[in-house]
Amino acid sequence: MARAGRSSDWGFPRWRGYESGREAAHVRLCDRAGCSEPGNCPAPKSPNSPDRWYFCQNHAAEYNSGWDYFAGLDKEEAESREKAEQQTSAGYRESSYYGWTGSGDGTRSRDEMRALEVLDLESDADFDAIKKAWRTKAKEVHPDVRPNDEEAAKAFRKLQLAYEVLRAAEERRSWKGSGI
Repeated sequence: MARAGRSSDWGFPRWRGYESGREAAHVRLCDRAGCSEPGNCPAPKSPNSPDRWYFCQNHAAEYNSGWDYFAGLDKEEAESREKAEQQTSAGYRESSYYGWTGSGDGTRSRDEMRALEVLDLESDADFDAIKKAWRTKAKEVHPDVRPNDEEAAKAFRKLQLAYEVLRAAEERRSWKGSGI
């Protein structure tokens, strides 16, 4: 009887080659016409339907930007669904306390987003850009620059309110530990 010889892996099976059992991996492509990226982001084809599109990350973001999650629902149903979704995502809001999140990643409130619109800024603007935009716009409509102009006074108050909302939000973020 022949004696068994040593293998070259020194008894560690993980060191053996993987070529013999390796097959081609199935990669699903993005469902957007002409895109050759992997489609790993599912998106519903229609409300309350199990059918899904599979988009790449860029096309999924484009598709979701125009999606109305509350289409076809009356006011009470929409409010109950929004409340249920907020309850399931409460852990994400809690994580902002620990400074794991920052500007532009969904941590801004509706009031902050409206204030950014008043200042004509993007949702991921940092506080330095907010200050700069506020100063530039406030100089144009300040009551000292345009006395006896009621429209300018309204615009200035609107800018002041927007800046106060964003300043308070920035102070909350730095107080909770995200600003060191």
